[in-house]
Parts: sequence; structure tokens; C-alpha cells
Amino acid sequence: MKNGWTNFLMGYVCVILSGKGAERFVNECIRNSIPVWHVKRLKNEELSFFIRLKDVHALRPIARKNECKCRFGKKKGIPFLLKRTGRNIGFAIGFFLFLGVLFLLSNMIWSIEIQGAKPETEHLIKKELQRIGVKNGSVQFFIPNAEEIQKALSEHVKVITWVGVELNGTSYHLKVVEKNEPNQTEALSPGNIVAKKKAVITRMFVSHGKPLVMVNDHVVKGQLLVSGVIGTEKNAKVIASKAEIYGETWYRSSVNIPRSTNFNVYSGNSNIKHYITFGSLKVPVWGFGQKKFTQSVKEENQHDAYFLGWRLPISYIKETDREKEQAKRVYTAAEARTEGLKIGRTDVLRKIGGSGKIIGEKVLHQTNENGKVKMIILYQAIENIAKTTPIVQGD
Repeated sequence: MKNGWTNFLMGYVCVILSGKGAERFVNECIRNSIPVWHVKRLKNEELSFFIRLKDVHALRPIARKNECKCRFGKKKGIPFLLKRTGRNIGFAIGFFLFLGVLFLLSNMIWSIEIQGAKPETEHLIKKELQRIGVKNGSVQFFIPNAEEIQKALSEHVKVITWVGVELNGTSYHLKVVEKNEPNQTEALSPGNIVAKKKAVITRMFVSHGKPLVMVNDHVVKGQLLVSGVIGTEKNAKVIASKAEIYGETWYRSSVNIPRSTNFNVYSGNSNIKHYITFGSLKVPVWGFGQKKFTQSVKEENQHDAYFLGWRLPISYIKETDREKEQAKRVYTAAEARTEGLKIGRTDVLRKIGGSGKIIGEKVLHQTNENGKVKMIILYQAIENIAKTTPIVQGD
């Protein structure tokens, strides 16, 4: 019969007929819409076939009308398995508990290996892993996946450049690349110090070399500030110059700020659904009947299931549907001006580096047209203008 798995689920039995009229018995079953299959001729005028468990009661009226004797043989299917299991309920419970515990242990984290990190960096990484719930004994279904772990470590552990996260069975393997901040070593080759850009010198400290400028001097790009040639003309010596020279510099910045901007934001509402997948079949288990959002962003967190190190064709998926909505931000002319100064200031700070600072700003020109505020801003900054250049033969 084609629906073999359905019959196994509902149960089926073997009917054995003996005596005269066995063929008539089978034909009578078919006429009464009782499906039969695997009809076989046995020895001693016996005939066997299979019927569904639910058709057993419908078989009795037919048996009374015929002369042949009817008895039941093999009984197969889930109902009979459950009945046999019920006789050994203790063994069955113990067996399923054993499988459950084994499955749980196969999907727990038993070790976390970190490669390529110093002891202090490894301590910071383990501390961050514990914060997000990744530790020995955690169940893999309830912790972030590898991509989310990698993102959290990259954002919160500032001393690492890159981290790779890989799950092998019950172990997490992390490969870390730390930030290499080279030590500032003194230049051994002879060199001069020149100006990187046009500036007015505000302060200077020369530890090696001969200074050629003073505070408040106006210098241009490429001008020699500290010479690496010291001594008299007859007894000259070439050394590596070393100095810190700060000057006042100027930056001109053009900024356009839209008065009105549309952008998408999360509303804070979300739907969470849970699924279990069997191969390509995705079965929802929780989160039914939730309100659908007009605009949303879906995030999936998938955890594969393992059993004794083997990956099963089963996985657990947590799907988060976050509602988003369109918002409109409108600036007044004063607010647009403030935002423009902030953007320009950020751009200048990026150019002058961490040791520099802005000491003044002035809006040279401002217009308000086509829904935008356009500004030209002049910034005054203090930054290190020293640049070392090698001394070549003939200088």
C-alpha cells in the first residue's frame, strides 16, 4: 500500500484466514471499503493479508457471514509499540532520559580556546564572553551565534584588530589579531626637521639639532626648522634631529546641511518567533498570531543541533522581526548652523590628529537656499608641524 508511513503511524494487523471461502472473505472486505494489501496464499488452505487497525471492528460482521476461520497475526505500528513500551515503562523512561541528557551535553560549551592573544588580552576577551553568556556549561541554543560573538568582541575589546570565531562541536575556537602599536624609536640616520604646512609657531622643544626658527615665527611648508648639522664650519657634525614644534594652522571647510531629512528608525516593537528545522522543513513552535508590521527588518539566529559530535539535520532558529518607521527631522536655521559647525569641527580634528586641538572658528559665509544651509567655516588649530627628512650628501 502506498501510504505505508501513515499505516505505521495509525497501526495495522495481519489477518489469517483458514478454511473454505477465504477468497470470498477478501472480496467482501473490498466491497465494504476495507483496504487490504499483501495478500498471500499460505499452506493448508490458509490466506493472509493486512488491514488497518481502525478497520478491525468492521471485519467482525464479515467474519460471521463466512465459513472460514479468522485470526490475527502480527501487529505493527506506533500504537502497538507504545503498548509494549508501557509494559517496560521504567526502561523506556530511562532510555529517553539518557538520550535527552546525551543530546543536552552534546549541545553545551565545554571549552573555549583563544589563540594569538597575550594573557592580559585573553583575560579581557574571557570577561566579555562571560558578559554575553558564552562560558563553559552554557547551552548553545541560548547564546549568540559566531557572527554576533565576533561583533561583540570587536566592539568592546579595543586592543584587538580582528577576531575569528569558530564552533567545532562543543568547543569555541577564537583566533585573535592584536593591535600592534609600534614603539617610537629614535631615528639613527641623520636628518633635519621641516614644516609640514604653513603655520605660526606657538611652542617648540628641541632636544637634538640646531633650531633655526623661534616662537611666533611664520613658516611655510617645507621650510627648515631644525638642522641636523651642528658645530662649526670646520668641525661640523651630522646628527638625527629631534624636536616637538607646534604651530597655529588654518583650515577652510565647506558644509551643506539639509533643513529636512527623512530616515528610518526602529520603533522599539518587535515580534519573536521560534522555529525548529528538519532538513528543509521549517516548523514554527512559538510566536503565533502576532501582529504583522508594515515595515520591518528580520534577524535570524540559527543554532545547529549536535549529537556526540555529529551535526544533526535539526536546528533551532530564533527569528526577530523589528518594526521600523520613517521619521522626519527638521532643523531650524540656528540648529542647522550648530550641526554644520559640529560636522566641520569633526572633519578638522580628524585631519590634525590626536595631539592637535581647535582654538577658534569663524563662519565666513552662510546661505539658506533649496532647503539647505550652506556654510564656509574657517578653523584655527594648534598641531604638530614637525616632519623629519633625511640629510643627503651635499646638503
